[in-house]
Amino acid sequence: MILFRCFPWDGSVDAESRGGALWFPRMLQGDGRHDAPQHYGCLYVSEEPLSTVVEQLAPLVGTKIAAPDLVRGGLPLALAALELPNGVRLLNLDEPLVLAAEKLRPSLVATHERPRTQADASTLYARHEDAVGLRWWSTFESQWANVTLFDRALRAPLRLEDIRTIRLEDEVLGEAARFLGLGVAA
Repeated sequence: MILFRCFPWDGSVDAESRGGALWFPRMLQGDGRHDAPQHYGCLYVSEEPLSTVVEQLAPLVGTKIAAPDLVRGGLPLALAALELPNGVRLLNLDEPLVLAAEKLRPSLVATHERPRTQADASTLYARHEDAVGLRWWSTFESQWANVTLFDRALRAPLRLEDIRTIRLEDEVLGEAARFLGLGVAA
């Protein structure tokens, strides 16, 4: 399975080091949907590259995207393709039987109430030691499948397939800009 991640990339480090595509930023986490840094680190990825770019550009709604918007903390935004072996278990929170078994409701999976989603993710992490992550739908477009990978996914093993910096002329950036109603500076 190929998953995509959009993030500030330090091209001078190996994939598992700080700033690399496979680095789980545990010490920086706490505000994300499924963050529980006291138990695990996580990566937010998607089955659709567009979803990850939309997530990064969403704070820019109402503006026009320019080259400086594609830099975070001095690092360029990059799009990485990560390979997770087939057969590795993801808890699919878009599957009614899983939701029923876990006593979860769709509205609680997609809520912006972070203490709720973080507590649920932490419980699922502890209850399903064989699961390397959670699969759920994007709050931007329900047909985009997002995945929260727990740091145990590295043992799967999770591998870096491809990575590239995102540029203003990239097709995926243009699609994300159109989806969000953003202009793109020339």
